[in-house]
Amino acid sequence: MGARIAAVDYYLPETVLTNEDLSAEFPEWSVEKISGKTGIDRRHISGPDEFSSDLAIAAGRRLFEREGIDPQSIDYVILCTQSPDYYLPSTACIVQDALGIPTSAGATDITLGCSGYVYALGLAKGLIESGQAQNVLVVTADTYTKFINPADKSVRTIFGDGAAATLVTDDGADSAITAMTYGTDGSGGKSLIVPNGGLRSGAGLQPKADTATRELVASGYDLYMDGPDIFNFTLRVVPETVEQILAKAQLERDDIDLFVFHQANAFMLEHLRKKLGVPTDRFFVSLAESGNTVSSTIPIALADAERQGKLVTGMRVMLLGFGVGLSWGGLVATW
Repeated sequence: MGARIAAVDYYLPETVLTNEDLSAEFPEWSVEKISGKTGIDRRHISGPDEFSSDLAIAAGRRLFEREGIDPQSIDYVILCTQSPDYYLPSTACIVQDALGIPTSAGATDITLGCSGYVYALGLAKGLIESGQAQNVLVVTADTYTKFINPADKSVRTIFGDGAAATLVTDDGADSAITAMTYGTDGSGGKSLIVPNGGLRSGAGLQPKADTATRELVASGYDLYMDGPDIFNFTLRVVPETVEQILAKAQLERDDIDLFVFHQANAFMLEHLRKKLGVPTDRFFVSLAESGNTVSSTIPIALADAERQGKLVTGMRVMLLGFGVGLSWGGLVATW
C-alpha cells in the first residue's frame, strides 16, 4: 500500500478585493507599494453569507466534476480549517453530507493554518498505508478575512479566502508521499492570533493584540499578526526543515524538481529562495491572483503549477508549510 496525490482543485469566492480598492481606502499605500511588498494583486473575499463549508463544498464538487470522481468512492474526509462554520458540528460532517459521500466514511476536522495541508496529507497517508482507508478527500478551507479588522491594512493586504480539495489514494505502488517532517513551537502562538470571539480572551496570551493598543475600533475578532516575529521564525525554521526533509528522503537539493512552499507573501518567499539557493524555475510562486489563503495556498499552487505545465507526472516536489501555531511541516511527493 502506498499513498499518492491523485488530483487537486480549488475554489475562490467571486468577490474580489484589488490593490486599487485598498489604495483608495488607504491612500498612503499606493498600488505599486502593496504589490511590491506582498506580490499580491487580488484577493477573493467570502460574502456575508458564505462560510468555510460553502467554499469546501464548491472545491470538492469542482474536483469531482473535473476528475470524474465518484463521491461514493470516498471513505474518509479530512477537513482543515481555522474558521469553522460552528463550534459544533464539525465542518467535515457538513461537507460529507453535501458532497454525497457515503455515511460509511469517516470525517474529521483538524485545526491548523499555514502548515495544515502538509499535516492533513500526513494523516491521509497514515490512514491509507495502515489499511483504514483507500480514498481520502483532503479539504482545506478558510475565511480569514472575516477575522480581520477592516482598518488593519497590514493584514488586509495579505489574506484572501479560498478552499482546495485533494484526492489522496492508494494505487498499489510504493508510497509517493514521503519524508514527513513536522515541528511545533507553541511559545510563538502569540505571534498570530484571533484574540476575540472565542471562549477565552486573547488578552492574556498577547496583550499587543488589544484593539485600543492598536488604535482600532473592535470589530469582533480583530486578527493580530506580529509580522517581524513570523518573518524571523520562517527564516530560521524553513532552511533547517528543508535539510531534515532531504535527509529523511535520502535526497540532495538538486534531486527536487520543484519547491512549493506556503504562499505567505512574495517578499518572504524570495528571501527563502535566495537563502536556500534554489533557482527561480524550480521555486513555484502563485499568489498574485488569490493572496494568502492560509491552509489552501500549497494545493492552489500545485493545481496552478500543473495547469501551467510546471508540474508533470514523475516529478519530485517538496511541500513545506509554516506559520500560525507556530507550526511547520514538510514532505516530498512524487507527482
